[in-house]
Amino acid sequence: MSAASEHLTPTQLAWRRLCRSRVSVAALLLLGFMMLLCVAGPWFSPYGPNDQDLELRAVPPNAAHWLGTDPLGRDLATRILHGGRISLLVGVMATAVAVVIGVGYGLVAGLSGRRVDALMMRAVDVLYAFPFITFVILLVVIFGRQFVLIFVAIGAVEWLTMARVVRGQVLTLKKLEYVQAARAAGAGFGRILFRHMLPNVMGPVIIYASLTVPGVMLLEATLSFLGLGIQPPDASWGVLISEGAASMAVYPWMLIGPSAFFTLTLLALNLLGDGLRDALDPKSVL
Repeated sequence: MSAASEHLTPTQLAWRRLCRSRVSVAALLLLGFMMLLCVAGPWFSPYGPNDQDLELRAVPPNAAHWLGTDPLGRDLATRILHGGRISLLVGVMATAVAVVIGVGYGLVAGLSGRRVDALMMRAVDVLYAFPFITFVILLVVIFGRQFVLIFVAIGAVEWLTMARVVRGQVLTLKKLEYVQAARAAGAGFGRILFRHMLPNVMGPVIIYASLTVPGVMLLEATLSFLGLGIQPPDASWGVLISEGAASMAVYPWMLIGPSAFFTLTLLALNLLGDGLRDALDPKSVL
């Protein structure tokens, strides 16, 4: 490590490592471009996501409709960009739910005594054994097909792994000398948890969260493909891919467009997650 880097904070060091990775920078730029398209693109489109032109019906890409239209005459480019908003929102919000629940649960389990820890982790094992699709179907039957259920259903599953990751970090940290010294000085459970444990587990949490977002988006796409996710006339990338797959032999552009956007976004998220993992590694050398 150079002398100049010794005066940088851990966050600044991580950012420098991330910026030195061309793949990570390219992934960050691609992700930013895709998010900008999805957020701002529909505002500049002359078509609404659900505007129908039954006389036009399905046409291949042309000057008026860059990515073509579907059998109801709806502009696919607008629907893809609008659907990207929903897919990205589900990915971010469900990951946030998983982070909040998983981090809190893992911190308490790891810092508690052996009996409490064992009881809490056995509860996690039981939830792991519960089929995800069955859980979603149960929520749909009880509460109906509501948009917020996507956040709840996916977040209620993804937090389990987050809790295990955080608990493992806490079990390692609480054996260190500075934690033992804090306890000897009379620091309580809450002070140790928020002052010493939480800041030191944020690195692995950020890494895991960045890799969870694409997984969550893929889960949402799978649910929508099965008819359990976003319901028409709203459309996520999963819904559009499902519609395109049903008619790909006749209208292949209906599948190619949303699949390309979805694939590029997942690729950018995964590459960025790998870059964050390397950047936040304390063993990395500038």
